Amino acid sequence: MKFLRIVGTVALLLFCIQTTHAQKYRFKASSLSVMDRGEKGQWSEWSEFKPADVVITLDGDKDRIVIHSKDIQLYRITAYYDKIETEKEQTLGFECLDNTGEMCVILLVTHKDEGGRMQFYINYRDLKMVYNVYNEK
Repeated sequence: MKFLRIVGTVALLLFCIQTTHAQKYRFKASSLSVMDRGEKGQWSEWSEFKPADVVITLDGDKDRIVIHSKDIQLYRITAYYDKIETEKEQTLGFECLDNTGEMCVILLVTHKDEGGRMQFYINYRDLKMVYNVYNEK
C-alpha cells in the first residue's frame, strides 16, 4: 500500500510540473479557389479550383500560420477561437494579422461527412481563399 502511495505521488508531481507546448502542424495544399467582393458589395462565385502545390504550417508555439507559396504569406495569430463541432464538420478558427498588417480570419474545416476532407479558408473583408489540404506526413 505504501508503494502505491509513493508511485501515485510521484506520478502526480510529474504530471503537475510537466510543461505544455503547442504543436506544429504541416499541411500540403492540392488546390486553391478564390472569391471576391465586387463594386456593389456582392460576392462573386468561387473560382474553379486550380492546382496549388504549397505547404501550410500552423505553429502554435510561435502563434503564426505560414503559407509557403511563391510569395510567402505570413499570418500572426492574435486570437484563437473555440472549436466548433457539428455532426458534419469540425472548425478551428484564428484571428490573424497578415504581413501587411491587415486583419483576416483563418478557418481550418474538417468535413467529417466527407471522409475527413480538410479545407483551409482565409477570409478578408473583400477576398476569400480556400485551399484543399491534407496532413503532410
